[in-house]
Amino acid sequence: MNKKVLTFLGISFVIIVLDLTTKSLAEKYLADKAIEIIPGLFNLVLVWNKGAAFGMLAEAPETIRKLMLVGSSIIAAVITAGYVFKSNAKLSNLEVLSLALICGGSVGNLYDRFMLGQVRDFLDFYINDHHWPAFNVADASITIGIALFIGYELFWKKRRITN
Repeated sequence: MNKKVLTFLGISFVIIVLDLTTKSLAEKYLADKAIEIIPGLFNLVLVWNKGAAFGMLAEAPETIRKLMLVGSSIIAAVITAGYVFKSNAKLSNLEVLSLALICGGSVGNLYDRFMLGQVRDFLDFYINDHHWPAFNVADASITIGIALFIGYELFWKKRRITN
């Protein structure tokens, strides 16, 4: 295996371990309470999310919800890993990082959906009474990975090719 594939696998593994560890700690220590970290801005609070981002599909029939959410996590992990394994020599370090973040986050949430039927969220940002939906390390990893990948494709890749 070449260096980029090993980097991809290593970062994905770290994200999975970090995600599952923080979710387990949240489940253990936040089961019956929230912890205010920055008053008026940030809490740690355990939220069981049966749906996707922003609770989408939470009210869908269970079979359809599980099929859609587990399926999309599997597809995301397979596509990102397949892309890295197929074209690793051509990928920039930023592309490898972004794809590893997406893959690791997808697998972290896949574990929760498959084993628990829902995802453990615990990061709660808010201003006054206006809360952003709670999320977890996997969600943040996926979001950052997508932003990096899109940013690279739109802005940096063109410069790299023309230079």
